[in-house]
Amino acid sequence: MRRWVALSFALLTVATAALSQDADLRSLESGVDARAWEAVGRLDIAGAGFCTGALIAPRLVLTAAHCLFDRKTKQRIDHRDVEFLAGWRNGRAGAYRNIRRAVVHPDYVYDGAVSSQRVRNDLALLELDRAIQNTTIVPFETAARPRRGDRLGVVSYAKDRAEAPSLQEMCSVLARQEGVLVTTCSVDFGSSGAPIFTFSNGVPQIVSVVSAKAQVEGNEVSLGTALGTPLALLQAELVAGKGVYHAPGLEQKTVSASDRRRTTGAKFVKP
Repeated sequence: MRRWVALSFALLTVATAALSQDADLRSLESGVDARAWEAVGRLDIAGAGFCTGALIAPRLVLTAAHCLFDRKTKQRIDHRDVEFLAGWRNGRAGAYRNIRRAVVHPDYVYDGAVSSQRVRNDLALLELDRAIQNTTIVPFETAARPRRGDRLGVVSYAKDRAEAPSLQEMCSVLARQEGVLVTTCSVDFGSSGAPIFTFSNGVPQIVSVVSAKAQVEGNEVSLGTALGTPLALLQAELVAGKGVYHAPGLEQKTVSASDRRRTTGAKFVKP
């Protein structure tokens, strides 16, 4: 697919149906089924919504940038109002962590208009307040973008499966264009930021995160942000000391410990 597909974008209000050749979602409610996926977790956002995120280092969670924005005001939310629930399943998590710092792609703009440029930059990296050092929660590796036709998998939470993640082991790459990965993976509300895996070397490696949906020739598809350079950029931002929250309009001011008030939060119900 060399042409850019005729995309009818929608911010991850994403697809409820997959293409016919794809495998169905499998709930990971049991400990046995979920064992390999404990590093995928639910991101609870100010008690008003949730996204999906995945651990890629003991203190780093990868997700979508738009999960850190208020859908109504279009402003950054205070990431200290976000909690990562690693391996959340049936009311319990393998680890509970708050967010110390968060960086989004510097070219990402949350303006309400979903476009290929927005999807291409829809990536965020969260630094946890404490490392997760648990032998059952092993961070995932990341990998270069997959080839068209490669077998993929996605693990995500969603509106009708908020209490346990689901796995779709068989979806595929339709296209890679302008930094956007177009896949047949099935996703829904809450799946924003969900890791998309490749299994080319026998081990699941994250190659993208879920951002939005679109249509290709009448079929619903999911769109993800290609990793590689964007992820390296975010890692460099954290190393440089960035990612401290500043309230809107106060970007140039230093926030002291006494000023760390939780005055903002996500107003949207379903990211």
